[in-house]
Amino acid sequence: MIKAVLATLILYLVLIQPNHPAAMTWGALLLFPLELPVIVTALILAGQSWPGRLLRAALVMALITIALLKVADFATFIAFNRGFNVLVDLNLVQAGWVLLQGSIGGAMALAALIGAIAVICLAALALWWATGVWASIGLGRYQRWTAALALVPFAAIAVAEIGQARRAWALPPALSQAIPGAAFTARVGLERATQIRDTRRDLALFRTAAREDPMLEAGPFLDRLAGRDVMLIYVESYGRSSFENPLYIPTHTSTLRAIETDLDARGLAMRSGWATAPMVGGQSWLAHGSVASGMWTDSQGRYRALIASPRRTLFHFAQDAGMRTVAIKPAHIFPWPEGGFFGFDAIYNAADLGYQGEPFNWVTMPDQFTLYALDRLELEQANRPAIFAQVALVSSHAPWVPIPELVEWDEIGDGTIFNQWALSGDPPEVVWRDHDRVRDQFRLAVDYSLQSVGAWAARHADAPPLMIVLGDHEPARFVSGVDGFDVPIHVIGPPDLVEEFAALGWTHGMIPNPTTPSLRMDRLRDLFLTTLSTSTP
Repeated sequence: MIKAVLATLILYLVLIQPNHPAAMTWGALLLFPLELPVIVTALILAGQSWPGRLLRAALVMALITIALLKVADFATFIAFNRGFNVLVDLNLVQAGWVLLQGSIGGAMALAALIGAIAVICLAALALWWATGVWASIGLGRYQRWTAALALVPFAAIAVAEIGQARRAWALPPALSQAIPGAAFTARVGLERATQIRDTRRDLALFRTAAREDPMLEAGPFLDRLAGRDVMLIYVESYGRSSFENPLYIPTHTSTLRAIETDLDARGLAMRSGWATAPMVGGQSWLAHGSVASGMWTDSQGRYRALIASPRRTLFHFAQDAGMRTVAIKPAHIFPWPEGGFFGFDAIYNAADLGYQGEPFNWVTMPDQFTLYALDRLELEQANRPAIFAQVALVSSHAPWVPIPELVEWDEIGDGTIFNQWALSGDPPEVVWRDHDRVRDQFRLAVDYSLQSVGAWAARHADAPPLMIVLGDHEPARFVSGVDGFDVPIHVIGPPDLVEEFAALGWTHGMIPNPTTPSLRMDRLRDLFLTTLSTSTP
């Protein structure tokens, strides 16, 4: 009897396992899993025969697989505010491992991995034992017939709940309220199967759309620039939360107003609005790909489909206009083979930027050095063409410790001046034990990135490029504290070029009006091309 109770409890806990942080409550323990009587009855009927052992193996494998998918959902809901997609999100495993190592150190990350593998193995063994307990219960002939008949309504109730929850059909209200629980685990497994089917269909449609580009028949483009440079600068994890979360508003808006005052006095113009990113929490390349291509790349699958397509990006059009296209990628410590798709004449990964200082944990170098390297490697070259650059600033990337300070530009050198901050303060594994400290570090990190952008714009005020500065995405929800996917976008530079964006209704200065409509990032490629060109499609 005790074995049966313990075996039931193991199955019960696995079946009610939540996949969303909001469901991780004591109330979740009260949810009755409708799959439980189906599983128990089927095990009793199958017994210890070879079909019974096969059933047990299949059940254990299925339950462990769905349990892992629930854990993956839980993690991606925290980080990206969405569930896990098996078909397109497997790359997040490696990315998460790299981030974990940078956040808590290699030794602790390895210990966490070993612990996770041990938990999975123990769970599989526990499920094998629990299913064996029920399979070993012997029944007489009439008891087996009773169990077989009982299996039919048990399965029917579970199927009815799945269909009702997935809106495949609507049960009468009285019947719906009479269902005593939920077949949540079975539903997660079914949803993953249909998700794979739907994702394949979506990717096929996306590939077709990538080949149909109305801008191919238009142009010439970017002639309003009249030989001036364009800098498309992404500020990591910079979103609407800087303007809506009381933890961040005073710091970030004060810095933006100070930048506005300084740049206005230097003769630069500014306008600010909103863009909608395709994701939150990470995968910045999806935002970069959406802006560059004019395609909504909200998953890794779409991104892979994009780079395998003949789609022409913003940088291809810039090349057609006679500009030199450059990518500044300080976060790339490995080669970037996808970069060849985007149409860059030069790609500078971390090792190419010349930084000799200490890394800031995951962050390879401070933003000020990144912008300084852009000057040294490209903008200060003699007899060069106009440049269209994409710059990714990463000082405001998690884990947000430590944070440097601005230094004089002529003191930067090889970057070793930043070592005094790179080796200071508590390490991430200490800071990340306290969510309040994490949020405060995020506040300071974004503020440093904004200060770096403002200082760089001031440095070039005598011959300003057109700067398009925007966030790539919001951080994880527990940090941002806001819902939504909006990020600020600032246009800074020569008054005549900035004024071309007036028709969008974007606000003068560095503080966007909260009511200004947000543009999806996949609209920005065509917006930039048409706004900066005298001939439009």
